Amino acid sequence: MLCTLLPLTLILLILLLLLLSRLCPLFWTDVLYQAQLLRILFQFVLRRRRSPVFLALDRFLEQVQSRPNQPFIIFENRSFSFRDADRESNLIANALRWDPGLTSGDTVLLFMQNRPEIAFCWLALAKLGCACALLNSNMRSHSLTRSVRCVGGARALITSEDLQGALAEVYTDLQQDRVSVFLISQHLGSSHLKCVFRPDRCVFRSDRSSVFRSDSESSDEPVPASLRANVRFTSPAVYIYTSGTTGLPKAAVITQSRLLAALSVLPSNGVTDKDVIYVTLPLYHTSGFLLGLLGAVETGCSMVLRTKFSASCFWDECEAHRVTIILYIGEILRYLCNTPRRDPDRVQGVRLAIGNGLRADVWQEFIARFGGIEVREFYASTEGNVGFINYAGKIGAAGRVNFLHRKLFPYALIAYDTEQEQPIRNAAGLCVEVPKGQTGLLVSRITHTAPFTGYALDEAQSEKKRLRDVFQKGDVYFNSGDLLRIDADGFIYFQDRVGDTFRCFDRWKGENVATTEVSDVLGLLEFIEEANVYGVCVPGHEGRIGMAAVKLKDGREFDGERVFGHVCRLLPGYARPRFIRIQRHIEVTATFKQLKVKLAKAGFDPSTIHDPLYFLSETERSYITLTRHIYQEILALSVKL
Repeated sequence: MLCTLLPLTLILLILLLLLLSRLCPLFWTDVLYQAQLLRILFQFVLRRRRSPVFLALDRFLEQVQSRPNQPFIIFENRSFSFRDADRESNLIANALRWDPGLTSGDTVLLFMQNRPEIAFCWLALAKLGCACALLNSNMRSHSLTRSVRCVGGARALITSEDLQGALAEVYTDLQQDRVSVFLISQHLGSSHLKCVFRPDRCVFRSDRSSVFRSDSESSDEPVPASLRANVRFTSPAVYIYTSGTTGLPKAAVITQSRLLAALSVLPSNGVTDKDVIYVTLPLYHTSGFLLGLLGAVETGCSMVLRTKFSASCFWDECEAHRVTIILYIGEILRYLCNTPRRDPDRVQGVRLAIGNGLRADVWQEFIARFGGIEVREFYASTEGNVGFINYAGKIGAAGRVNFLHRKLFPYALIAYDTEQEQPIRNAAGLCVEVPKGQTGLLVSRITHTAPFTGYALDEAQSEKKRLRDVFQKGDVYFNSGDLLRIDADGFIYFQDRVGDTFRCFDRWKGENVATTEVSDVLGLLEFIEEANVYGVCVPGHEGRIGMAAVKLKDGREFDGERVFGHVCRLLPGYARPRFIRIQRHIEVTATFKQLKVKLAKAGFDPSTIHDPLYFLSETERSYITLTRHIYQEILALSVKL
């Protein structure tokens, strides 16, 4: 009897699985991903329970022991093994122990373009139990000062030779804040520090003649683990700057626990120590640092680092270094699609592209031209407590939702009034979840498993990201500020961003632009009474392009050359408004909030807008009248924005 039942049971089981595969084509894909998610969660829990505290740094030290000669970072014509990186970081750490005498809990600012030294400095500071703040290397003037002060009480700032001029502009502020400035050598392989400014001195030593401690005096001996004995999972590890949805740049606190969790992202997408990852995204961004650098730390793979993205050099460098994994933001893949065709176009070796912000049309074009590369689009935010990944490869989707994910990280899409810029609540004062297929504001419950650590020294802005009384009185959710949609098949799609920022793409760099900051800069001009900054969609361009509606003071005229010089001096390139609209008055809501949605929808078409329109012309170094001809050239992509 038993011998008869066993084959019958096996046949029924096979038929059931075949039926499930037919009814749910992604059944096995979902099962495998959720199994991977459980494995990663189990590994994370085990690491959290280790004693002493196990940090991302400890994973790097494990790699130094297990694969000392494996290339860790490849930059230009140099290769640094895990052992090399360990030695370089020891030199820096031991130097900083003496001058300025860093101790556990201190914060140091890193102000550099992509270079291996960013990784060395992070490792050095981690060995000392210090946090590092990753400054955007495009910041200048008061934006740079604001970023320095965001973290409060930073002991030192480490920079490179090419950015000394930017620091000289904020010398007085650095002196006031008592921040020591160190110059790291441009000569790779000798990461010595030169102190070029001390707060107790009155001269910015741009000649770098004042050397307090260099690698010749420092030691590459291992840094005692006792120096970081007080570091906990809740301790700040890294500060990454973001505009979020609430205005000016803020320093999002990335704790040691969050850093430990970030180690799992690349392994969960099948990346191993046999891979080579190509990183052209800036390391001061979440993707570059958490995916690129930490991905190499966790998997033991090699990271090919480039200072800036170059579409013309991209595939040649991938072939030269046998790259298998590339990171992207949407515009990177679009620029690659716009490069001249090669024979063959399909690059040997590259098998996976991971990133976000990819338009469906660019996605299709990329696959058609460079087929054989799997694209994994994800959704996440720097300070957020939830994320999604499109592990099934559905074109246009930013992720796929599943039961297990929602149990671990409770989230919902709620009804949102874009005109009033607030969630819609029912008679009981609670939020309303939108049905599948409709667009809603993404919120995620703040729990011990999914915490929200907020922004450094900015509780007011942190509180704005907490949405209370969502589905029951007393609950607290993280307000992503993003509008998303979930279809009937469980795929989630990014729709738009709400609030006081817009996602702007300048050439290859994806940046969040704080409209409040741009408005403040424009308001410094004596002939501008008020400015309302927003983002407009431009065909052929990802994200939104900056535009400002401006009210002039009575009796004053618009000076395009003055405005051009002003914004170029005070704003990074991606934040400069490309279009300006002159209005007689700035429209506001009943609660005196500037109306942006209506203006954004109106766009910049001179044939439908009767207000004077101006366009930022790089060639004429002025804001010039936006004519119908220029408008058509922009639509035809003949004019570069």
